[in-house]
Amino acid sequence: MTPSSPTNQPTGMRAFLIMWLGQFISFIGSAMTGFAIPIYIFGETQRVRELALLNLAFILPLILMSPFAGTIVDRHSRKLMMIVSDLGAGVSTIIVLLLISFDQLEIWHLIIANIINGTFQSFQWPAYSAAISVMIPKEQYGRAHGLTTLSEAGSGIFAPILAGTLLGFIGLRGILIIDIITFSFAVGALLLIHIPTPPRTVEGQKESGSFWRETGYGFRYIWQRPSLLGLQLVFLSGNFISSIAWTTVAAMILFRTNENAQLFAWTMAAGSVGGVAGGVLMSAWGGPKRRVHGVLLGWVASGLGSMVLMGMGRVWPVWAAALFISSLLIPIVNGSNQAIWQAKVAPDVQGRVFSVRRLIAWASNPLATLLAIPLADHLLEPAMREGGALQPVFGWLVGVGPGSGMALLFVFGGILIAFVGLGGYLFPVVRNAEDILPDHDAMERVEG
Repeated sequence: MTPSSPTNQPTGMRAFLIMWLGQFISFIGSAMTGFAIPIYIFGETQRVRELALLNLAFILPLILMSPFAGTIVDRHSRKLMMIVSDLGAGVSTIIVLLLISFDQLEIWHLIIANIINGTFQSFQWPAYSAAISVMIPKEQYGRAHGLTTLSEAGSGIFAPILAGTLLGFIGLRGILIIDIITFSFAVGALLLIHIPTPPRTVEGQKESGSFWRETGYGFRYIWQRPSLLGLQLVFLSGNFISSIAWTTVAAMILFRTNENAQLFAWTMAAGSVGGVAGGVLMSAWGGPKRRVHGVLLGWVASGLGSMVLMGMGRVWPVWAAALFISSLLIPIVNGSNQAIWQAKVAPDVQGRVFSVRRLIAWASNPLATLLAIPLADHLLEPAMREGGALQPVFGWLVGVGPGSGMALLFVFGGILIAFVGLGGYLFPVVRNAEDILPDHDAMERVEG
């Protein structure tokens, strides 16, 4: 049953849809900024290094802060944590806007802004996920994640096209102003709705205590449940491999299109169309009945059907198709995994557990991002130019010249990821995770 709101604010699925709509509008502005900034940086440097460092500046603080953020989320209102996260990201965007307005913007300023964004984003996802768990019934978890992915992907359709069109007229400064306006919709939507406080379980009460004890709880919880740990190790491996390649995607496409921002925009937008299609599919379908198949087979399809195709493609329609397939599969893979975790982990401890869950899945991403720099700039790119050491071996597969070394990363990465997904079936604790773990609504709760 959906609890009533003491303040007559919207509750249940209606509240979720309001929250979802606010996030969708905010995502449009953020995605426009995320599209424009790499073009600005690449135009200044012509290297992968700065793009990789920008990505690292976001993800490293997000990972390091996750365990602490999870404890804070479980100790406070989910709504408050999401508002704080949105405000923090908005402030960093305002600072960048002021710097560019006074003609003082440097690349290192953007890196610092991403550090701030990553820090505050560490609160957003566990708070959002835990809020959904108490707002709607568990049968709707897969659909809710599909809608969430739909908002992210839907914004990705409009954002590259809008940003690519407007960038020449309003510049990066204008894009940042739009971003600031749109993030206020996310905060406003949260202020309108009621998000219930999760019921206390015996497990959650037993592990309450000092801040440091609660922070370590997420690690202990997952370690004691090999099925959950195994699922996250699949994501750890898959994310490590894919991050090496995807770090270079902007540079690869810009190299191979002579820095054509419009073609880059249409290619990225095609990926977002796939995300919308996947979000709609997941929202209507809810995912496979056996969720683990959505996770493992989804990784296999992503490797072979998306990354290998991306690497072998030499024109933008092929890259667009590869991005479409990749984005189509993301809601199925992530939604299936999210549904397993939301069904198995009690809502009153999800902040701590989900934060550590993300830390495990993303722990290898900073290393992958750093590896992309020497692999692309210093090893594979020179080796795949005319007369390079690898050009006679792989030139027929990915072409020759600027961007071909990065393309080779996609081909090799896609094959390895397919093995990661198939490898998950070799371990009973992973393939039988849904049978081994009890649902949280069967757990004992604290009265009163």
